[in-house]
Amino acid sequence: MTDQTTLVTETTTSADGTTIAFERTGTGPALVQVDGALCHRAFGPSRPLAATLADQYTVFSYDRRGRGESGNTLPYNPQREIEDLQAVMAAAGGDVYVYGSSSGAGLALQAAAAGVRMRRLATYEAPYVAARWKDPSVDHLAHMKALIAEDRRGAAVSYFLVPMVGAPAFVPVMMRAMPKVWNQMKAVAPTLPYDLEVMGTFTAPVDRFAAITVPTLVMVGGKAPQPMRAAQDAVATAIPGSQFAVLEGQTHQVSEKAIAPQLRSFFTA
Repeated sequence: MTDQTTLVTETTTSADGTTIAFERTGTGPALVQVDGALCHRAFGPSRPLAATLADQYTVFSYDRRGRGESGNTLPYNPQREIEDLQAVMAAAGGDVYVYGSSSGAGLALQAAAAGVRMRRLATYEAPYVAARWKDPSVDHLAHMKALIAEDRRGAAVSYFLVPMVGAPAFVPVMMRAMPKVWNQMKAVAPTLPYDLEVMGTFTAPVDRFAAITVPTLVMVGGKAPQPMRAAQDAVATAIPGSQFAVLEGQTHQVSEKAIAPQLRSFFTA
């Protein structure tokens, strides 16, 4: 397992000139992981998972644009995020394994559907229909953009966690009592509209995913709400020849100890 103190930040340049920061952990075939909303290399699951897989893979973890040490060229377009992923994949040597979680899974799926070459793709709970199932008429993107435009970062994080994700109302209050965590979330709050744009209508674009030719594993936690489970079923059904797995006992915040064996088994098949 790699000592986290030895990690070195490297950079690559995306097609529009944006600097994308990344780090590599371990030895072996290249594996690029794509984070979900609010997460980046220094905050979220990427480093613990990279350390868990470091004995078998060279894991590339990167800061999606607008997060951590990566740039944030405007105006934003989801296509730029696909190009960012391609830039990191090129830095990793080209034909690599890709693992995406949450909205990062949505991004990775969109990239595969666009023809981005990957050895294999694994996803965990791309949040199609995870938002909007309570009230499809709500324009979450417009509301989120308004909060960011007013620099109400804390309100944006709270809106994402409660009305969108469905967390209890006390969760943001509890997180405010943990200043380090809360401040890290607020720091990347301006990228929340990016995740919403990646996810589009939050309905799985099954016609588009039918064009995916990359061997794909679609995963969902055993404790996932029914709409999330249904969304993953739809994604897996749409992708020709894909595999589907339920990780019993897991929520959306999947444990690296639960996901790592699935990745090892699928990527070495």
